[in-house]
Amino acid sequence: MHRTRWLVTGLISAAMAMAGLNGAGFASEPAPSGAPAQGSAPIWPGQAIFQQNCAGCHNGNSPKAPPEYMLHGMSPTMILHTIDEGVMKPMAAGLTEQQRRQLVEYLTKTDLSTYKGPPPPKMCDAAHGRFDLTSPPPRVGWGYDNTRFVPAAIGGLTARDLPRLKLKWALAFPDATQARSQPVVAMGAIFVGSHDGTVFALDLATGCARWTARAGAEVRDAPVVESWPDGTMPAHRPRVFFGDIRGNVYALDAQTGQQLWKVRPEDHNAATITGTVAQWHGTIYVPISSLEVGTAEDPHYPCCTFRGSVVALDMATGRKQWQAYTVQQEPRVVGQTANGTQILAPSGAPVWGSPTVDDKRGALYFGSGENYASPADDNSDAVIAVDLVTGERRWSYQLSKHDAWNNSCMYQGHPNCPAERGLDQDLASSPMLVDVGQGRQVLLAGAKSGMLTALDPDRKGAFLWDLRVGRGSLQGGIHFGMSAQGTSIYVPIYDSKTTPQAGTYTDAGYPGMHMVDAATGKLVWRGAFFNGCGQRMPCEAGISAATTAIPGAVLSGAIDGWLRAYDRQTGKVIWETNTAGDFPAVNGAMAHGGSMSGPGPAVYQGHLITNSGYGFAFKLPGNALLVYSLDGK
Repeated sequence: MHRTRWLVTGLISAAMAMAGLNGAGFASEPAPSGAPAQGSAPIWPGQAIFQQNCAGCHNGNSPKAPPEYMLHGMSPTMILHTIDEGVMKPMAAGLTEQQRRQLVEYLTKTDLSTYKGPPPPKMCDAAHGRFDLTSPPPRVGWGYDNTRFVPAAIGGLTARDLPRLKLKWALAFPDATQARSQPVVAMGAIFVGSHDGTVFALDLATGCARWTARAGAEVRDAPVVESWPDGTMPAHRPRVFFGDIRGNVYALDAQTGQQLWKVRPEDHNAATITGTVAQWHGTIYVPISSLEVGTAEDPHYPCCTFRGSVVALDMATGRKQWQAYTVQQEPRVVGQTANGTQILAPSGAPVWGSPTVDDKRGALYFGSGENYASPADDNSDAVIAVDLVTGERRWSYQLSKHDAWNNSCMYQGHPNCPAERGLDQDLASSPMLVDVGQGRQVLLAGAKSGMLTALDPDRKGAFLWDLRVGRGSLQGGIHFGMSAQGTSIYVPIYDSKTTPQAGTYTDAGYPGMHMVDAATGKLVWRGAFFNGCGQRMPCEAGISAATTAIPGAVLSGAIDGWLRAYDRQTGKVIWETNTAGDFPAVNGAMAHGGSMSGPGPAVYQGHLITNSGYGFAFKLPGNALLVYSLDGK
C-alpha cells in the first residue's frame, strides 16, 4: 500500500478533518483550466492524485479520517499551506509542486490561478494601536496559573454579571477551520494564534489589528506575554512567547510583532508544540509533544523514536538551559513486527499540556501521554516533577499502566499496533496546585481515563485520593483542562462514544460539568446533561475544552458549540449562548462558530473572549474569535 495512504489519517485528518465552511472568501467551484464547456462535468487532474494517495483512508478504510466530501469545504490557502509548510509537508514530499496544486484545486474545486483569499483583519489607527504599558498581563490562565481562576478585580465579572453579556465584536480568522489558541490579554490587546500560523495582537475595544506576525505553521498554544509587577513599568520592552506545530519556539516584541529569536529545541522531525509555555524568573518552559503517533500508521515505519520532554529556554536568547525527558532511556531496537519492521522502545510519553510552576518548592510539574511502542514503561500517563533550575527529576507518579498505543491501533491487525493495545489515557490537561487549608496544597491531575487524582507535593507526589468522574474514552474523559475556585474543582467530561477500536460505547458515560471538593475527593455535583446539536452534523455533546472559573461560576465551551456558565453551588446553567453560528466580523468577513475544544474562555475587565471552531475528528469546524462584554459596550 502506498505510504502516504497510511499516513493520511494521522496527519491530513488532523489538519483537514472538518466539514465545509462556505462563508466569505471561500471560492465556489469554478471550472479548472481546460475544463469542458458548461454543461459537462469539470475535469480536475487532482482527482487521480487523491484517489491514489488519499482515498484509501478518506473513503471508508480509516475510522478517523473524514470522508472526502468534508475536505471539499477547506480553503485553498489552508490546504496548500498544510502540505507545503505544515504537518503534511513530509507526506507530500513525493508530489511535485504542480501535483500539490492540482490536489488542492480538486479538493476545493477552485482554480488557484484566480483564487483570492479571505480578508485579513483591519489595521488599527494611531489611537487604537497604542499599547498601555501600565497594564501587564494578569497572572491567570495557561502560562501563568493553571488553576484558571479569574478574580473579579481582574476579570470584572462574577456569576451575577453573566446575564448582561452580549457580543461586542467578532473576528473571522482568515484561512482557518479551527481555533485552538487560548487568547491572552495584556496592554489593552488580545494576543492569539491561529490555524494558518498567524499571531495577532488585536485591540480589545474594537478588534482592529495592532500587528500580525506569521509563524511557520499552526499556533495552537497561547501566546504568553511576559509578566511585570502591577503598578510599575516593564524593565524592558515586553516580549511574547509561543510555539508552532512544527516544533519551533518564537520570541516577538510584544509591541511590534518583530521576531527576536526562533529556535527548534527538539530535533526529532515529528516534534510539535501544543501546550502553552510557562514562565519563571527569565526562563520559559516548553512542553514537547509529537506527531509520530500518526506516522506509525505506515506499516513500514520503525516505531518509534520520539520521547516527550520539557525544555527550559532563556527568555532573552532562546538558549537551551536543560531538557527533561519523560522517557529517560533512549529507544533501542527491541524486536520486529510481523512484516519485519523494527520496533523501538521505550518511546512516546508526549507532553501535551502547559507545565505548572511551583515557586514555593522550586519544582515544575507536567503530565505525559501514552507510550508509542511495546513494552510500555512507567513514564507514560504520569505526573512528573523536575527541578526548576536544573531539570533534574524529583519524582513521578504513574496513573495508568501498560498504555502503549499509536494511531495504527485504529486498524484491525495493523503490524505497528503495540501488543498492549492501550487505551490512550493521556494526561493532556495541566496539573493544578490547589490550596486546601492549614498551609497544605494538593496537586491535581485529570486524565482522559476520566480519573481525577490528588497527589501530595510535599511528600514526593505521594497518593492522596482519586475519583472516577467520567467513564473515559479515546478523546476524553478529562481532556484539555480543569479549573478551581478555592477547593471547588470544576471537572469537564467529554466521554466520547468512540472507542480506540472505532466501535461505540453502549453506555452514555458522564459528559458535562462536575464539581469535586479538593480537600476530600468527594463529588459535590454533576451538572445536567445538555445536547445542543440539533440537526447539525457531525456533532456530539460533552465538554472537551478547558474550563475557566470566575467568582460564583465556571465557564465552559462544549463540543456542541454552546458556551455555558454553571453555578458554583448547584451546577445549574445560569447563562448560555450558542457559538455554532455565523457572526459578522470586524475584518469584513463572516465568522463561523463550531465545536469548542482546546482553550477555554479568557476573562478580563468585563470582557469574555472565546474561540469557536474545532475541525478535527468529526467536530464542527469554525474560525471565530468572539468577544462578549457587559451590555455589548
